[in-house]
Amino acid sequence: MPAIITLTTDFGLRDPYVAEMKAVILGITRDVHIVDITHDVRPHDIAEGALALEAAAPHFPRGTVHVAVVDPGVGTPRRGLVLVWRGAVFVGPDNGLFTPFLGADGWEAFELAAGEFRRPVVSQTFHGRDIFAPAAAHVARGLDLRHLGPTVGDPVRLPWPEVREVEGRVAGAVIHVDRFGNLITSVRAEAVEALGPDVAIDVAGRTLPLVGTYGDLPEDDAGALIGSHRRLEIAVREGRAESLLGATRGAPVLVSRSRGRSLKNG
Repeated sequence: MPAIITLTTDFGLRDPYVAEMKAVILGITRDVHIVDITHDVRPHDIAEGALALEAAAPHFPRGTVHVAVVDPGVGTPRRGLVLVWRGAVFVGPDNGLFTPFLGADGWEAFELAAGEFRRPVVSQTFHGRDIFAPAAAHVARGLDLRHLGPTVGDPVRLPWPEVREVEGRVAGAVIHVDRFGNLITSVRAEAVEALGPDVAIDVAGRTLPLVGTYGDLPEDDAGALIGSHRRLEIAVREGRAESLLGATRGAPVLVSRSRGRSLKNG
């Protein structure tokens, strides 16, 4: 079976950068499926890139090689990294992009230091093409990761949004706004379910109900639901929660047992 390599970047598709990375990969191995996760990460937004990887990577088969390039520090002394987690391999800058996969034991990391697995001439501004893409292609061909460079025991980690559970309430924050204007939060489904079926969600001065799906919301009004990535999200039926509530990344979110409160105010 052909290997799988995924690409996640903030490059967009207007310029040829993504095509150049694919060309380098195919120049090393043609026995590969290349899958674009996204190239619409906001420029330089490492946390958004990390969240995209967290959402998509677990759905790919074991052995998939994930190349991620959101790299405002390109050309500086920051390391290149290859990380192994639950049978998946991640290749990219050591700047926190792989934070979601460093929360428990079972990962192993190596520095991308070996010159023979990169292009002969490396641009100081395009490591995605000249270092990460060729390394991923060699890994997809079966290269032993230990040949790439020394073991890394301290990969860079982003400050990751925490969830606090206190006296029957769960406090978190908005961590991402998706294309539809939905507010994706740090609160996991399990934390909401532990409070029971009757909960209310406070965000941006509103108290919102928990519903099953988008169609259960009144038209043009907001509510909360468990999204496809098993996170609590705030949505507006056929609208944008970001605009209606005036909330964005970092806005606090509180989930509590409703205790008969009115679920709509403001």
